[in-house]
Amino acid sequence: MKDFILDLVARGELAVVKRPVNPCHELAAVTRAVQKAGEQAVLFEKVGGSELPVISNLYGSHERLKRLIGAGECSFCERWIELTDACLASRDADVLEQASSDVEAEFVSGTLSDLPAITYHGRDAGPYFTSAIYLAREPDSGVPNLSFHRSMYVSDTELRVRLGGTHDLARYQAKAESRGQPLEAALLLSCPPEIFLSACASLPYEASELNMAAQIAGRKLPMRRCKTIDLEVPASVDIVVEGRFVSNERRPEGPFGEFMGNYVEVGDNHVFEVTHVSYRRAAVFHGLVCGSPEDLRPLEAVTAARIYRHVAAQVPGIIDICCRPNVMITIIKLKVQYEGHAKHALLAAMGSYLDYNKVVIAVDEDVDIYNLDDVMWAYLTRGRADTRAMILNDIPGFYRDAKKDHWGRLAIDATMPWGRAAEFVRKSIPGEDDIDLREWVDRGSGHERET
Repeated sequence: MKDFILDLVARGELAVVKRPVNPCHELAAVTRAVQKAGEQAVLFEKVGGSELPVISNLYGSHERLKRLIGAGECSFCERWIELTDACLASRDADVLEQASSDVEAEFVSGTLSDLPAITYHGRDAGPYFTSAIYLAREPDSGVPNLSFHRSMYVSDTELRVRLGGTHDLARYQAKAESRGQPLEAALLLSCPPEIFLSACASLPYEASELNMAAQIAGRKLPMRRCKTIDLEVPASVDIVVEGRFVSNERRPEGPFGEFMGNYVEVGDNHVFEVTHVSYRRAAVFHGLVCGSPEDLRPLEAVTAARIYRHVAAQVPGIIDICCRPNVMITIIKLKVQYEGHAKHALLAAMGSYLDYNKVVIAVDEDVDIYNLDDVMWAYLTRGRADTRAMILNDIPGFYRDAKKDHWGRLAIDATMPWGRAAEFVRKSIPGEDDIDLREWVDRGSGHERET
């Protein structure tokens, strides 16, 4: 995390808050104001109730995500697929190594109370760990898994955790529970980018996210042993909470403001018994506002990469895919090669990821798919509204949707009519892209205009 922060400073991508901030609502409110103003990360130096500073919005920029995975001139989708393929071809023995013996001296033991207790939204039940990455091993094969699960602070010895039913960790816990056993796990906080981003990956059940982290980092991952459980964790992680999921125990958790922008109400969820907490001296705590750009940009990017792989394998001419401003939408940029080409791409996308893809839009190669205004401009100006939209009724959607609010699909072909591209060439102003406003606009001379 320290290296990441220093890089942000060098690039002018870090805002710093020096005045004291209240971790109950105020910190989240300031973070959202920073996000509305731009894509900078924000560091809070003085947070009430803790000696640890807090950093947020580390991953709220798509361009920063591309840089972190070494995309270069490639799209995020293309580079992510390269890394995923390399991960699936590697083994733990190839990418993991023991940390040097002096690493342990960097850590001190503490309690959950030492960490910032951040309450984000108005109806949240209390403080939550929102950048909570759990590391656990498959009970039979021992394959490690990294995954995000919101965690409600109850006491220094107890967290209550929402395990999504489709996640690998939920399957690990169910398998251990069926045997009457607790599942040991480590909660990783304040991780370097390779750990955070690998936890976003959607890998096969038998694959290891630690291997993915090594591919992103471009080197082996040093590992250190936990104190109270039989696990090793990446030595680069600054805060580690050790413990176990209690077998056959559920307790009330929530409400909590989730990524779709509303509250998930109180439910009986899993109990995590804390057995040890350790953190680096001068660690910086990562606090993430759920549903904000920092939460959505990584989820959108890795979802888009999964859809890109599926669609590009079936349909030619796919240039890029994105899922913003919300992961429930997919926007496809393609070079149209035949009449109906866009519709083929739309159908392929809808079948690629059944949890998402509530709305799918196809556009021509001149459209900025990361700008929804540009995407909608294409739909509104390049043809009819009715015949270019397809509504598919009663198709199941997002898995956590008991009332079927996310059923159904909308597909929109926003490409130019086939064979009429010359009629839809965008107008342009010669030299527009070469203008540097600093050479033309006087922003601070102090001169008043004469009237």
